[in-house]
Amino acid sequence: MWNLPNILTVARLFLLPVIFVLFMVGEAWAAWTALAVYVVGAVTDWFDGYFARKHNLVTPFGTFLDPISDKIFVATLLVLLVGFERLPGWWMAVPIVILAREFAVSGMREFLGPYNIKVPVTKLAKWKTTSQMAAIALLIVGPYVPLGLISGQILLLVAMALTVITGRGYLATGLRHMNGMDNGTS
Repeated sequence: MWNLPNILTVARLFLLPVIFVLFMVGEAWAAWTALAVYVVGAVTDWFDGYFARKHNLVTPFGTFLDPISDKIFVATLLVLLVGFERLPGWWMAVPIVILAREFAVSGMREFLGPYNIKVPVTKLAKWKTTSQMAAIALLIVGPYVPLGLISGQILLLVAMALTVITGRGYLATGLRHMNGMDNGTS
């Protein structure tokens, strides 16, 4: 259970309180440090999967925890960005849409799992994740970079649009399987 990929997955969660404390400081150096810690967390997300596949270290624990860790990491950062007014007013709707999609797709995958129905990640969803991660990075240091906040907000809006498109596709696939279950054909 405690192999390198799983340790990286758990470590990602322990970075969140560090980022929170750095947000509380409210100084430029703290924002840049929070960005560095965030980048470490984002990189661990890539490395845990890479090491698990390359060294055949995929475990049930890692398979269970990695997607949860990813969602906790992103959700916490989105909440911090709202709480520290990087996403004020109507901009708060963007993380709400992103998080609603994440819960809906996760719930659908959880429902379909016992039926051995997998809904693989699409290339467009990978672009969604990339734009979302870049937007969060910009928003962390946004107040200390010219046009940083608005650039991050617009990029997060792009991520939201991709979130809606990919979420619609995932849900359509899931609903097809669920309808097949009603008809006994799935």
